Amino acid sequence: MRDSRFDILFEPVQIGPHTTRNRFYQVPHCTGMGYRHPYAEAAHRGIKAEGGWGVVCTQETEIHSTSDLSPANEGRLWSDADIPALRLMTDAVHEHGSLAAIQLVHGGSHSPNLYSRQPAIAPSHTTVDWGGPIQAREMDLTDIKNLRNWYVEAAKRAKMAGFDIIYAYAGHDMTILQHFLSVRHNHRTDHYGGSFENRLRLFREVVSDLKGSVGDTCAIAIRFAVEELLGSDGIEHKNEGHDVIEALAEEPDLWDVNLSDWTNDSQTSRFAKEGFQEPYTAFVKSVTTKPVVGVGRYTSPDTMVRLIRSGHLDLIGAARPSIADPHLPRKIEEGRINDIRECIGCNICTAGDNTNVPMRCTQNPTVGEEWRRGWHPERLRPLSSKQHLIIGGGPAGLESARTLTSRGADVTLSEARKTLGGRVTLESSLPGLNEWARVRDYRIGQLAEKSNAQLYTQSPITAGDVLSFGIPNVVLATGANWRTDGVGRTHKHPLSYLLAPNVFSPDTLMQTGPDRLPNGTIAIFDDDTFYLGSVLAEQVAHTGRRVLFITPNPIVAPYSDNTLEQDRIQRRLIDLGVKIISLHKLAGLFKDTITAACIYSNVETVYECQALIPVTMRLPNDRLWLELQARKSDWQDAGINSVTRIGDCHTPDIIAAAVQAGYQYGAEFGEPITTPKREVFAGGTVQS
Repeated sequence: MRDSRFDILFEPVQIGPHTTRNRFYQVPHCTGMGYRHPYAEAAHRGIKAEGGWGVVCTQETEIHSTSDLSPANEGRLWSDADIPALRLMTDAVHEHGSLAAIQLVHGGSHSPNLYSRQPAIAPSHTTVDWGGPIQAREMDLTDIKNLRNWYVEAAKRAKMAGFDIIYAYAGHDMTILQHFLSVRHNHRTDHYGGSFENRLRLFREVVSDLKGSVGDTCAIAIRFAVEELLGSDGIEHKNEGHDVIEALAEEPDLWDVNLSDWTNDSQTSRFAKEGFQEPYTAFVKSVTTKPVVGVGRYTSPDTMVRLIRSGHLDLIGAARPSIADPHLPRKIEEGRINDIRECIGCNICTAGDNTNVPMRCTQNPTVGEEWRRGWHPERLRPLSSKQHLIIGGGPAGLESARTLTSRGADVTLSEARKTLGGRVTLESSLPGLNEWARVRDYRIGQLAEKSNAQLYTQSPITAGDVLSFGIPNVVLATGANWRTDGVGRTHKHPLSYLLAPNVFSPDTLMQTGPDRLPNGTIAIFDDDTFYLGSVLAEQVAHTGRRVLFITPNPIVAPYSDNTLEQDRIQRRLIDLGVKIISLHKLAGLFKDTITAACIYSNVETVYECQALIPVTMRLPNDRLWLELQARKSDWQDAGINSVTRIGDCHTPDIIAAAVQAGYQYGAEFGEPITTPKREVFAGGTVQS
């Protein structure tokens, strides 16, 4: 039974010719599946409709071969041949009574057309912003006429595919409609450039064209970035952001408002908290009577109610929270607030799209595997009561325990440390990463409700203990530790000079804090490419110590470009006074100096340094595994059927991989081994 305070969230909302069953709205977001994996795409969206999202949208969907975003796996609607793949999604969404929306896009100078090999087009002559040394030519009036027709034809196909809501998309600095609006991109001198009204002209025409062609049965939505965070160089919510909405106020059936570009709209929790977009979107309802949807990584139903009652939004938009918990609305409706898997804002999901593979989620290990493996975020096959001993209470151990107990197994989990959570507990204590503790807290909360789960801390276990317990199924989730010998991507052999007392492990720093470090200058050698080196640098810098950040890479934390935070990370280190030494490797360490060598010339530079923290790679904590393997002949007499390593103690990886390893063990234990499905295409028809 839901709390009556939340009744307002389940009121229907009229959107043009359609009515959504509630106020939960999954806004357009990429999945890394798109047109190449339509069955996977449809299954992912369908589960959200099942979970109660009243509207479920596609990602950006290309309307023409001149808007080719290859190699990205987005949606595609170039011709009638693309309709069957999209029909899979609308059928999956409609099956559960939700509305299906499609975000039509022409990327303009954001479309490199690497597959179609079409010349890129834009409001004015410019360079394409990714994909190589490609230029886009200025569109003439015939091109503009063609563009309007491409939108109309794509909208008609979308209607044929069964979509209820059709978007005109002008956001994230990735669309031709936004580029026509922007003085930064539009340098034209004809009636499509110059004045505000001229720059707005194409946007107004496209919206009118969409309404005229499909508006009888489809709602027309505008997705618009009201703020670019560029000051006067970009669209500002107090100026032209406001003016655009005021000028087109009643023309669409729905306004979907956010920030631009994507790195601003989908900021990680390290740099922005829940609701960070509210100051920029608060004005929209004051200038339009049409329903408004906005986002802010909302997971709290109380916050959602506040936004509705205050007149800020009509619909609660979500991308990342709907990925972390596709059944979030259903859980609120059923009064199961504590069962919500709250998004941690790590943006591992965006990394999938940015690396052109199906996305994954740290909180929800079933994402991207709904169709391929048949995984469901809420349903598991029952398991007859079988005993499991899980050694290690980190993300893999906790998730395997949660999954096994949900299936009916009896689980004993033993953790050597005082607290559960493993690396999640350690890393969530670092600057900006506190929301990552949700990975631990959700699983502990779920296990606390289960009578078939026993959790023990401060309980180290030996191989002899395992054999004496006689529990038939043993899971080793003992984690991994950071190396301190320099071995990683750059240095392939241990560096003897790192066997020194002024070398500190990242694990030590996370466990005890920076107080053990000497005063003076601290060097961090980051060969990991992701977030940890920069977070440790930030932590040390906050103590007032001088920090050297040495990396073989040209930029700080290059992999974090995929999580949309690289520029913020580097900017923060610069603001903290961290000296960044890029394109250098280690060449020597003494008591008060460190030597770095250029990775190209080997020219060495000596810097003052009192301590070094190498962030290179981790080694699995597999001692217990090796000891049990050495005593394998004793397993049968001890009543042991299986011993399985999962997570970092098997293969050190990101936290999302550890959670998935725990889920996979728990979900597939005792099940027949199956081969994941794969998708093929034949003659323009999707086949499984």
